[in-house]
Amino acid sequence: MGACASARRGSDYWSLCMISPDTPLEYLIAIAAFIVAIGVLVAVHEFGHFWVARRLGIRVLRFSIGFGKPLWQRTSAVDGVEYVIAAIPLGGYVKLLDEREGNVPAELLPRAFNRQPVWKRIAVLLAGPGFNMVFAVLLYWALFTAGVPALKPYVGEVTPNSIAAQAGLKGGEQIIGVAGQQVNTLEGAILGILEDLVDDGTIAMRVRDVKGSEREVKLLAGERSRELTEPDALLPGLGFQMGQPRVAAVVAEVVKGSAGDKAGLEPGDEIVRMGETPVEDFSHLVRLVEPSANQHVVLEVQREGRRIELPLTIGEDEVDGKRIGRIGIAPNTDQMFSLEQYGLVPALGEATVKTWDMSIFTLQIVGRILTGDVSLKAISGPISIAETTGFAARQGWRTFLSTLALISISLGVLNLLPIPILDGGQVVYQLAELVKGRPVSERAMLVGQQIGIAMLLLMMTVAFYNDIARHIN
Repeated sequence: MGACASARRGSDYWSLCMISPDTPLEYLIAIAAFIVAIGVLVAVHEFGHFWVARRLGIRVLRFSIGFGKPLWQRTSAVDGVEYVIAAIPLGGYVKLLDEREGNVPAELLPRAFNRQPVWKRIAVLLAGPGFNMVFAVLLYWALFTAGVPALKPYVGEVTPNSIAAQAGLKGGEQIIGVAGQQVNTLEGAILGILEDLVDDGTIAMRVRDVKGSEREVKLLAGERSRELTEPDALLPGLGFQMGQPRVAAVVAEVVKGSAGDKAGLEPGDEIVRMGETPVEDFSHLVRLVEPSANQHVVLEVQREGRRIELPLTIGEDEVDGKRIGRIGIAPNTDQMFSLEQYGLVPALGEATVKTWDMSIFTLQIVGRILTGDVSLKAISGPISIAETTGFAARQGWRTFLSTLALISISLGVLNLLPIPILDGGQVVYQLAELVKGRPVSERAMLVGQQIGIAMLLLMMTVAFYNDIARHIN
């Protein structure tokens, strides 16, 4: 069931599974997953500010998840903190006692934020992004402990006369290294390729062919490197797709109630012929089945040393308005997947390294966008995030937690940018006070806040434009 869900990533091996196309239910799942993801990550971020402020003796007035009209609120009888869940779940805030925002009773002045030493104020500001990073580590720790099946990076079809073809890349080869670093998963290969591309426009890869021989290839993107950073442009622009190794047409899983189940197919059966056509491998079987919806065929199957014939009526599914044949089986995935799994202590180390690497990568991409080396089209908005989290939720808890970790890292990194309205910008104010020996003037802070709001509005406008343009195109 979980394996079949990978069809949305374009793996033709899974197209025999009974996968439904996009439906209103899936849209609802996307919206719900987006709200849950943003709500959880905002709560983690704001709880960081809240927790550290309280530990340092700073008075907290309000802890709000969301903006706008409160849907639920309660004031604690113990510490007087007002807890709020508001109607717009796209953010949140922690309101601290501060003389700059109103009168403060004399007895509470020692607990006001603006009266604290600079180091305490910086600690509170950094706590939000810090908790996002810690949360990502915990998510990856859980994933690595449970085990994460990941697609191996195999080269699929190579476009003639493309950058990949000129480099000598061949279909069926496995990518085992990028820029001198070993890669074991599809995600690792893609990130490595993108990082090496934006570095100097050259991608150095190490590949292994079906016979086990290894060699180095160099893909020269040159001046095209920036356009290849646009969404969905990387692999097509380089001239190759990710594929899978040849897998025998052996049944590993039969979907209950599917055409294959009704015909009597069992795990372990090898399909050697469909009608009069010999079946070469599982991918070939897919190509035979897809255009044959509702047709009656006879499958010749090798089962426990003997050959039997099974009459079968191919099932039907609709994808993008087209009828697609399905029989509801899946192959053995051992060749296609690697399992990242560690013990409790090693998993924590791997999770920390993963979070650090993704944080640095996110920061590098942001820097490359600012320098113009990466296209502005790489900026995604709420629509894309909702689609991503919705897709992840449909794939299962592992994919959803992994996506949640990535968004948490992005939230943490972006909040550390020196933009006045963000945590990083506020830290800059505190450091300026430390250097000057006196607080930054209110006028300077007001101007900075206006600049920060303008920058955020510009970023949001670009993000929404990109989201809408992707759908239009």
